[in-house]
Amino acid sequence: MQLYFVRHGKTKWNLEGCYQGGSGNSPLLPESYEDIKKLAEYLKGTKFRAFYASPLQRALTTAVMLRNDMGITVPVIVDDRLKEFNLGDLEGMKFVDAESQYPDQIKAFRYSPERYDPSTFHGEDFEHMIKRGKSLISDIVKRYPNKDDKVLLVSHGAALCALIRTLEGYDVADIRKRGGLTNTSLTILDTENQGKTFNEIAWNETSYLDRKITSRDTI
Repeated sequence: MQLYFVRHGKTKWNLEGCYQGGSGNSPLLPESYEDIKKLAEYLKGTKFRAFYASPLQRALTTAVMLRNDMGITVPVIVDDRLKEFNLGDLEGMKFVDAESQYPDQIKAFRYSPERYDPSTFHGEDFEHMIKRGKSLISDIVKRYPNKDDKVLLVSHGAALCALIRTLEGYDVADIRKRGGLTNTSLTILDTENQGKTFNEIAWNETSYLDRKITSRDTI
């Protein structure tokens, strides 16, 4: 089967450079709806069994709009295991302010995840986030076992990067080494052995957006 992972559209907090974790609900920017339409056109004709989405507004809205723009009627299944990292006290904080207050942990979160310890600001660690994400993937692979089954999941940048890289067999220390994921990007993994291993078909695909991608688009 194949898993299609989509990072949600760009939000107001993404634009403003604010941390947006598992309890933030910054709305999508108007231009994000155009990006979702472009992704829908790119995926047109792909037959999905289901969409799964994080319950957070930015992800769920992306999933529903994408389905509607594709003109299909598959269910959108909301699952808490697709939430972004719980960032605790960082929620809504400007990047520059967080870097000033927690320099070591912000650096670890971005570049050395094996050293990340969010306990000082009551956040969620990589082990916990990856465990919940893999639990969902295991359930999906069992539910859709046929080789032609395709399932699309809409979630968040940091959470998706950690989950996808782990499914590919990366150690936690290495999950950020190929960079992050862009808003409204598409990543595809394939499994032929019921989720024992996953092969990368596409990573952070954004060609359909037809515009220059900046650092503000990627996490």
